[in-house]
Amino acid sequence: MYNAETLKKAVLENEAIFAELYGKDNVKAQQERYIKAIDRFVEIYGEKDEMYIFSAPGRTEISGNHTDHNHGCVMAGSVNLDVIAIAAPTKDGIIRVQSEGYRMDLVDTRELAPKDKEINKSISLIRGTANRFKELGLNIGGFDAYTITNVLKGSGLSSSAAFEVLIGTILNGIYNEGSISPVLIAQIAQYAENAYFGKPCGLMDQMASSVGGIISIDFKDNDNPIITKVDFDFTSAGHALCILDTGGNHADLTSEYASIPAEMKAIAAHFGKKVLREVSLEEIIAALPELRDAFGDRAVLRALHFQNENIRVGQQVKALTEGDFDEFLNLSVESGLSSYRYLQNVYANIAPKEQGISLALFIAESILQGRGAHRVHGGGFGGTTQNFVPLDMVDEFKQKTEAVFGEGKCHILNIRPKGGIQVF
Repeated sequence: MYNAETLKKAVLENEAIFAELYGKDNVKAQQERYIKAIDRFVEIYGEKDEMYIFSAPGRTEISGNHTDHNHGCVMAGSVNLDVIAIAAPTKDGIIRVQSEGYRMDLVDTRELAPKDKEINKSISLIRGTANRFKELGLNIGGFDAYTITNVLKGSGLSSSAAFEVLIGTILNGIYNEGSISPVLIAQIAQYAENAYFGKPCGLMDQMASSVGGIISIDFKDNDNPIITKVDFDFTSAGHALCILDTGGNHADLTSEYASIPAEMKAIAAHFGKKVLREVSLEEIIAALPELRDAFGDRAVLRALHFQNENIRVGQQVKALTEGDFDEFLNLSVESGLSSYRYLQNVYANIAPKEQGISLALFIAESILQGRGAHRVHGGGFGGTTQNFVPLDMVDEFKQKTEAVFGEGKCHILNIRPKGGIQVF
């Protein structure tokens, strides 16, 4: 148990924790970040006798673009950008979350029904998470929290999933003695986003943030996903993971995201199935004429993307496991092309003048000249691209991409070995 003074002492005396989470070069900066967060918590809520620190990372989707929501396979990794919370339990049953730069959210744990006015707002994620804990018979209660994040909103690194996992990790740590598994916390987070926030996402983002490291996930049984750790270091293969933020805004694109799982599931329903994982590629190809008539070409193309992307995930996991990084890179480029041509999530039809991802892919291709790999990252439509850049080209890549998209937009990231955790 910590108060503000002893919590600061723990931060300063435990460099190894920060080196593991953020990398050796980032220890001092992160310690300063944590200290400032503690001070700000005290400014808002006053001194507390019982204080804790929690962290949940952003994630990078390595393989499996828009496959999770139809019970497909993915490969993803947690990264060294995160949202942290200084938190203290309260006895009044009220959850208060003050996030840096935003108004405070207040949720009464005795009033957890969804509210229409909270759709697409962070408060819905808090309420939904607490409600699911209660439905599952887990302990809940009030707490005060101050959060800061460097997982930029709309960055393609899943800031919403990190926030959801953080709230679940706080409730787990304060009221459940850390007994809840990372998998269940991820499932609770997905519930909050689906049922309360109003976004029909799959489970990949939350799982990658909650579990940590590089993992492959098979969602065939969505209630019991098969998770496999993938032990690989991109730096040892001579490449850096560069996430390029094109500056696109996801705020008004929920309908674009929602159309992808909806169209995929409509194709599945044609065959009497709920999700595309239950349909084969051969079945879809054999039924192309009637599928086109019934659902249109875009839905068909998205279904074809799902089938091939699902196969590609297994191929990429195999390539990394066997140390064949060149094959992994080739498959990564194939994944990006499939997303562009067939999944069609590189830009939004409702905003045709905003095609930052397309431009970023062109620039990456012109710089890399056949080396490394580049692809749309995450949900798409705005946001980011994922680039595997040879180490001898990183400086050039960063300079040229930031000349177009702005200083600080090219994030050179490391894979973080841990997911959502109680730091102290």
